Amino acid sequence: MDEALLRGLAPGVLAVLVRRGADFAAAEDAVQDALVEAVRVWPTGTPRDPKGWLVTVAWRRFLDAARSDASRRRREDLVDREPAPGPAPPVDDTLQLYFLCAHPSLSPSSAVALTLRAVGGLTTRQIAQAYLVPEATMAQRISRAKRTVSKVRLDRPGDVSTVLRVLYLVFNEGYSGDVDLAAEAVRLTRQLAASIDHPEVAGLLALMLLHHARRAARTAPDGSLVPLAEQDRARWDTGAIAEGVAILQAALARDRLGEFQAQAAIAALHADAPTAAETDWVQIVEWYDELARLTGSPVVRLNRAVAVGEADGPRAGLAALAELDATLPRHTAVAAYLHERDGDLATAVRLYAEAARKAASPAERDHLTRQAARLNARQGP
Repeated sequence: MDEALLRGLAPGVLAVLVRRGADFAAAEDAVQDALVEAVRVWPTGTPRDPKGWLVTVAWRRFLDAARSDASRRRREDLVDREPAPGPAPPVDDTLQLYFLCAHPSLSPSSAVALTLRAVGGLTTRQIAQAYLVPEATMAQRISRAKRTVSKVRLDRPGDVSTVLRVLYLVFNEGYSGDVDLAAEAVRLTRQLAASIDHPEVAGLLALMLLHHARRAARTAPDGSLVPLAEQDRARWDTGAIAEGVAILQAALARDRLGEFQAQAAIAALHADAPTAAETDWVQIVEWYDELARLTGSPVVRLNRAVAVGEADGPRAGLAALAELDATLPRHTAVAAYLHERDGDLATAVRLYAEAARKAASPAERDHLTRQAARLNARQGP
C-alpha cells in the first residue's frame, strides 16, 4: 500500500466533495472512510484512476450519511448530483482547499491545525504531539475550525498571502514528536507551487529550502544551538541550496517582489558564502532595506541592525538598534552581540545574562548563558 499516494490524493478528493456542496466535516469523514476502504481493497489491485475511485467511494459514503439526516428533497438533490462512475475530472481542487483551511475567520493556530489535518493528512494525535497539547484539546480546535468553515463556499478567489503565512507558521514549528513539521511544510508548499503560478509561493518554497538546508549544522550533538557563523558549512545540504537558489532566481526574474522572495534572497546570500567572513553583508543590508519597505516590521529592522553591524561596524549597528523599541524580542541579545563586537565585554556579559532570562526557549536560554560565561572567563577575576 502506497501511503504517500493516499496522502497526496486525499486533499483533492476532499476538495471535490466540498465543491459539490458537502459539509466540510461530513466530507472529511467520508474521505477517511474511503481511505480505509482503499487500504482494505487496493493491495489486491490498485485502480487505474485512484483519485476517481476515492471520489466515487467517498461521495457514496457521504450520501449514505446524508440520507440518514437530510430531508427527502435534500436527499434527492444529492443523489441527482452523483456523477457517473469513471475517471476523475482533470481539475486540481487542492488549491481551493488551501484557501478554505486558511480562511480569515480562523485564528492562526486553528488554520495551521486544519491545514495539517485536511491538506497534510496528519492525524489529530500527530498534530497534538507536534504542538505539545493534549489530543482532546487539538480535536476540539480542529472541530471548531471545521464548523467555522463548513458554510464557506469555494466560489471566491482565495487570499494567497494568508495561505503562505499559515505554511510559514507550520515551517517555523520545526520538529516535535513524530512529525517533522518543517519537512511537512516544504512538502505542502511544493504542492501549492504545483497548483498556482505565483512568485511569492516560489519565494516561500525557496526560503524554506534554503533554511532547511542548514538544519543538520544548526545544533551540536548535545542539542545546543550553533550560531550561523560557527556552523560547519560542509554539513549544509548543497542540493537543497541549489534548488532553492534556482527557484528564487526564476521568481525574482518576474519583477514582482514580495517579502518571502526578499527573505529568500537574504538566505541565499548566507548560503552562497564559503565562510562566514566572506558573507556579502552589504547586499544583505540592501535586501533588509527592501524587506523593511515591504513589511514595516520592527523585527526586520532588528535583524537589519545586526547586518549593519557586520557591514559597517558594531557602532553603526548599535546606532541602528537604538532607533528600535527595547522591548522587542531578541533586542537585548542583539545588543549584547554588538557590544561584544565593539569590545565592551562588561556590558555584553550583563546583556547576555539579561537576554537569557528573557529567552523564549530552553535552547536559546542555554546558548545565551554560555555566551555570558564565555565572556566572563575572558575577562578573568
